[in-house]
Amino acid sequence: MNNIDLKKEQQASLAREPVSYSIAAKIFFFKMDFLTGKKTTLSKTLLIELLASIPYRSWELQMYLRTTFGYKNREKVKKALQLTDWSRSAQDNEYWHVRAIEAKLRENGEKRAWYLSQPIPFFAIAFYIVFTRLMAFFNFRNALLFNAEFEDHAEHVYAGFVEENPQWENEKVESPEVLERMPFNNWSEVFCRIGLDERDHRNQSYIEAGLPEKVVNYEGAPKH
Repeated sequence: MNNIDLKKEQQASLAREPVSYSIAAKIFFFKMDFLTGKKTTLSKTLLIELLASIPYRSWELQMYLRTTFGYKNREKVKKALQLTDWSRSAQDNEYWHVRAIEAKLRENGEKRAWYLSQPIPFFAIAFYIVFTRLMAFFNFRNALLFNAEFEDHAEHVYAGFVEENPQWENEKVESPEVLERMPFNNWSEVFCRIGLDERDHRNQSYIEAGLPEKVVNYEGAPKH
């Protein structure tokens, strides 16, 4: 992981066009921009990350139910356990993003945007919990595809955010909760890493949905 050229991959994200988003995804992104504004800020990325782990938690619960009631079907259980492992890993990774962004907000002494004040986050998170669970219950493949779109969008958001903040390359990372992930040289690398994580989540979502041809490979990418 430490040998990945994070700047190179951030530039690759900028150069690659986003996927063709579904109507549902376009509406979701429009509503997000309506609430937060189109400009990417630390507060906006924090809200994105507060939502990002929710599908993985929903899927983990669903896979537990699948193994409980379908324990006689070995193949079904094997697949469910695989999805459970990935969901746990992905949600932990998304929570690290929250901690990293929160650390940057503290370091900057930056005031959080109004939409991060209660009860707005509560209602946003509650809505997304219901939305993702219903989608996964009725059509799990569509839930994976929507998540792939969410993560693809997030990857491009972070790539652009890094481009808009060149000063980060000269800002040393001292936060222990950020450095527990890996030894970053500067804050630019932190946000490049977050964007690349989103690409990894995008790729795995497409693989689980049966669309491996949509995977964006790169040197040092996790093995699927």
